[in-house]
Amino acid sequence: MIRFPAEWEPQSSVVIAWPHPSGDFTNLPAVEDSYHFIATTISRFQPLIIVCKNGEHQQHIQSLLNHIERIHFVQADYNDIWLRDTVFLSVEWLHPKAKLQLLNFRFNGWGNKYPHAADNALNLALFANPIFKGHPTATLDLVLEGGSVESDGHGTIMTTKNCLFNPNRNPDLSEQAIASQLKNYLGAKRILWVEQDNLAGDDTDAHIDTLARFCDANTIAYTSCDDLDDPHYQSLKNMEAQLKAFKTEAGEPYRLVALPLPKPIADEQGQRLPANYSNFLIINDAVLVPVYDDPMDAVALERLTKCFPERQIIATPCRPLVHQYGSLHCASMQIPEFVTLNI
Repeated sequence: MIRFPAEWEPQSSVVIAWPHPSGDFTNLPAVEDSYHFIATTISRFQPLIIVCKNGEHQQHIQSLLNHIERIHFVQADYNDIWLRDTVFLSVEWLHPKAKLQLLNFRFNGWGNKYPHAADNALNLALFANPIFKGHPTATLDLVLEGGSVESDGHGTIMTTKNCLFNPNRNPDLSEQAIASQLKNYLGAKRILWVEQDNLAGDDTDAHIDTLARFCDANTIAYTSCDDLDDPHYQSLKNMEAQLKAFKTEAGEPYRLVALPLPKPIADEQGQRLPANYSNFLIINDAVLVPVYDDPMDAVALERLTKCFPERQIIATPCRPLVHQYGSLHCASMQIPEFVTLNI
């Protein structure tokens, strides 16, 4: 039996990859300011592992963080910083000879949109690092990104058909075969399939972590829109109707918590960027919520406070990050407590 844990379960660490001048960010100083906030905040609650390019890059990061405790470095190559989609998924493999497994799915640059050779090889570099060494691993011939799947920790997976069934991911597999592999590899007893287009500027083909998130086994927070003039209005209303029709494992409706969209943020070419509040990150005793210098920040923070009454809710500046089409959750991957790291 395999179990894919929920994000709110105890964690041993969080992993991020530090932005690098060779990357795509043209606003690197502002992005590094956001990363400084993210790193110092997470390290207050639990260990943080920072993937960096090389020794020079590590020294630069250390100079910014001023020897903050509970930070550990791994030097490895990577194309993008969006580790949610490239770092392995951790599952409990309840077998007499192996209690857990680190799953290395294939990564193809969100459907061959971007160079991805280094990102696809990242997990093998992590597995060879002393921090992660010693755990059972599996390299799988299935394209799957962590941002595309949500787990309640009890066998329910929530995802989108728009991403998982997109022919740019696993063109040789039928929809039934993809669902079957999701159940086999992640131990899913049931799958909640959302049919929803991506937010404007989102190039992941509608990852669930920009749209709807489990806050507990009975609660879903979701991206919503009440502005009739917003191009997202009708599609997000359609998604809301789907979420209302979903039932918990006990057969009850989910408690639904609407998270408004911030006012549109555009890039230099006028393209709308995928700013949203569903891209929050749950860590030990806290929830980091992306904020965008927008009046809706306060609304999202208030509503998520009610979802996580026993955790500290921390507004996390992410406006610079959305200029490369991602946000806080996209940039991070939590490692469950049952994965004992050598740190």
